[in-house]
Amino acid sequence: MRIDRHAKWLAALLAVGACSMAVAADPAPLPAQPVTPFATVGDTVISAADFQRALTVAVRKKYYHAKPPEEELAKFRREVGADVVNRVLLLAEARRRGILPDRDKINATVAGYDAQYKGSANWAANRDKMLANVVPQLERDSLLDRLERLVKSVPAPSEAVARSYYTDHKELFVEPEQVKLSVILLKVDPSSPQSAWNGAHAEAKALHKRLQGGADFAELARLHSGDRSAARGGDMDYTHRGMLPEAMHGVIDKLQPRQLAEPVQLLEGFAIVRLEDRRPAQQRAYEQVRERAVELWQRAEGESRWKALIAGLRQGTAIRIDESHYGPLRSASEKPRAG
Repeated sequence: MRIDRHAKWLAALLAVGACSMAVAADPAPLPAQPVTPFATVGDTVISAADFQRALTVAVRKKYYHAKPPEEELAKFRREVGADVVNRVLLLAEARRRGILPDRDKINATVAGYDAQYKGSANWAANRDKMLANVVPQLERDSLLDRLERLVKSVPAPSEAVARSYYTDHKELFVEPEQVKLSVILLKVDPSSPQSAWNGAHAEAKALHKRLQGGADFAELARLHSGDRSAARGGDMDYTHRGMLPEAMHGVIDKLQPRQLAEPVQLLEGFAIVRLEDRRPAQQRAYEQVRERAVELWQRAEGESRWKALIAGLRQGTAIRIDESHYGPLRSASEKPRAG
């Protein structure tokens, strides 16, 4: 969770004005409302309102403005609930370790707000009240960020461990297949009318027929191609499969070296492709990828330690969750009953 995520919330407050903060001075106190708990984590009570706020933010982040699929919602609520509980546990652990918030970063964030909203009358009038809510959240996020970095900061493994990781994960160290292609691209603006696409398709078929009849590919590419390889006679050199447009994958897989493909429609027009050469995937030796193996091991080990910390904290803490806030789990095949 990053510190700058509060900017949108702050902007929303300013957009609606400070009316919620500017109620009549010294209003009659309202009777205290009982807190509906979502969960208790040790001695900490997480209210249902806190859980609902976290759920709203998480839904907006994952689904944007779309409505979450009903069959996913109960599972997603449980994931958010686990995150809310973990946050309480991790904050307590950060404080137990004596970790302090990054004051320089928090001050820089507040200075950014001051610069962004310096022309806002609402900001000028209510800055201190707004920051009284925002800064503690920034501090908590900073504690969690520093704890996570600390736990995941793993020293380099021994040579034996790095070699063992390479041996157990050889699939991560494969040089993917490479293909050497020549291409003629007849470009069409995506917003062009269908007649333009039809014309480009007809031209592509005509060029394809000429190539089948023995015409020089490089010459036609220089004359007709809109691809930047045109100056090289359409030569695209060697490229990894994943770097090609998705529509070309199936076409190229069927070609033998020096074989010409039928025109294929892409987002930017019609392409005529010839496969010049194919280099099969190759397993890279440990000596070639040692640094990468060390990096991946450190990343995996850091993630493992982070998960182990959370599991240990949950196991060592009394946690009670009111699962009525989750709703029943339902498989994708189940549909809600009518009425």
